[in-house]
Amino acid sequence: MSKRLISYFSASGVTKTVAEHLSKKISADLFEIEPVQKYTEEDLNWMDKNSRSSIEMSDKNSRPEVANKVDNIDSYDTVIIGFPVWWYIAPTIINTFIEENNLEGKNILVFVTSGGSGVSQSYQNLKEQYPNLNFVASKRIADTEDEDAFVKMIEEF
Repeated sequence: MSKRLISYFSASGVTKTVAEHLSKKISADLFEIEPVQKYTEEDLNWMDKNSRSSIEMSDKNSRPEVANKVDNIDSYDTVIIGFPVWWYIAPTIINTFIEENNLEGKNILVFVTSGGSGVSQSYQNLKEQYPNLNFVASKRIADTEDEDAFVKMIEEF
């Protein structure tokens, strides 16, 4: 049986809740991608072009520092990465996570949470940025039906 890791970044708690549900459903380990500097409400104000998140997302080279590390990434066959969609793509802290962990040779699945944005642009963007990695599936999760559909996708790997 494949050993699975659900790694997730959650700014408001929504993605964390989904990750916890998925972890129970598929018996996967959980890893929270925590920024060294936590995001405040002001940091997340996408309407303010001077907010931290706006500045990070406008800089393609931004790599917010992650506070913790996956000690045993080599022991996982499948890595599931979850995040809220920011500006139609993954928050730049996801790039930090990917670049700090050797994910080559692993099946990588992506789930996103979003009030309205789909998963396709963020998923395609990650595939283009990291062509050496094996991205195999993605899903936007808005409810338990979506979670169950994603679990079925995961079970294929």
